Amino acid sequence: MILYEYPFNESIRTMLRLEHLFDRLGQLIERDAAVDHHHALATIFEIMDVGSRADLKSDLLKELEKHRQQLVGYRGNPSIAEAVLDDVIGRIDGAHARLNQVSGKAGAALTTNEWLMSIRSRISIPGGTCEFDLPAYYAWQQQQPSRRRADLLQWVASLMPLAEALQVLLGLLRDSGTPHKVVAIGGQYSQSLAAGRVFQLMRVRLNAEAELVPEISGHRLMVQVRLMRQEPDGRLRPNSADTSFELTLCA
Repeated sequence: MILYEYPFNESIRTMLRLEHLFDRLGQLIERDAAVDHHHALATIFEIMDVGSRADLKSDLLKELEKHRQQLVGYRGNPSIAEAVLDDVIGRIDGAHARLNQVSGKAGAALTTNEWLMSIRSRISIPGGTCEFDLPAYYAWQQQQPSRRRADLLQWVASLMPLAEALQVLLGLLRDSGTPHKVVAIGGQYSQSLAAGRVFQLMRVRLNAEAELVPEISGHRLMVQVRLMRQEPDGRLRPNSADTSFELTLCA
């Protein structure tokens, strides 16, 4: 199965982009090749760029506090497992406290490192990090993988409270939805949304063997999914067959 996620607002869009970058960063750091660690460093700079929005930290803190207050209200409810509830609230409290301790924007602590900033200024230039442009960076790439990895983990440390907050918030959001099977008649599916309920994320899970790609659109009143088939030349063409898939709306 292949999972596609579609955000309904800019805040969730930013959170998903950051989550994607942190996932990539984790995979690259674990590898040994110098080129993988180069791309890991480039990913750190991407996280700094995406996370540079001035109100991102305050928005995440507000969302964490909002979820905490909602969950605290469930205490004493006989249908709620207190141990599970306490565990979730504990994770929210921990993420909130650690993110709140971080000063400035994402990666602000790294901007004082002149060596890193010299790499950042050239990494977006095609071929701009060649050994004759940045000999010190080239020398770093020749070091043992364990030493490069230790450096990367040290630089990433200041970003981890942001990653933790994202993991908690997106996990709560995804858990709020209930998946159900729907059918795209003639390759197209649309659904009106209940008035008064604001959804933030749509998840579409397709059978990988069907080799279909969803074109998703949505707003506060309706969502639409159009299933496309990718041709050998890369072009997407409408799929006309009735196809079932799993749809989840998360509020």
